[in-house]
Amino acid sequence: MDGSDRDGTGTARVSRSRRSKLTQARQAELYTSVLDLLREVGYDSLTMEAVAARTRCSKATLYRQWTGKPQLVAEALRHEKPVALAGVDTGSLRGDFLAVVDRLSKPRMERDTALLRGLLQASHAHPDLLEALRELFVFPELTGLAEMLGHAVERGEVSADTPALPFVPHTLVGLLLAHQLAEAEPADPAFVRDYIEAVVLPALDV
Repeated sequence: MDGSDRDGTGTARVSRSRRSKLTQARQAELYTSVLDLLREVGYDSLTMEAVAARTRCSKATLYRQWTGKPQLVAEALRHEKPVALAGVDTGSLRGDFLAVVDRLSKPRMERDTALLRGLLQASHAHPDLLEALRELFVFPELTGLAEMLGHAVERGEVSADTPALPFVPHTLVGLLLAHQLAEAEPADPAFVRDYIEAVVLPALDV
């Protein structure tokens, strides 16, 4: 075996196990550059050629790591999100929520909301982008919030049969975009904190 196989066209393909991998530091650098470029030109004008030039990375390397532009953009968005839910465990649900809010900043929220709004608009014309955003960005966020709520159930803070429980992750993920539509400006950390205190926690009887 020479470490390669051939597809139906007779083209040699290097096996995935033999492909070179980018280091985590290089991936992080690339993700930042991708989102910077995305903010400059928008999704429709973003090309893998432009990404390769901006990041000084070959197109071949990009396509080895990501199947295409939608997956690259969605993974960059997830990597660059301001707060990672994994590992947040203060011992109470209110503490967990507020710990997440404390890591937010108004300028970052404004920038990220504008970027996400632009991507959602582009997804209407690009179903592959919508699918990538759902699979690589939205679903992991919903899962992370569900796990946080699950810990609250395990601690006895929230009853497992609370009617609002299954709806909270969707509510929080959609909150930023809903605020933008209603108020014509992005939400800030203070609004998110007040919303959690006035709406989410009472709905969960916390």
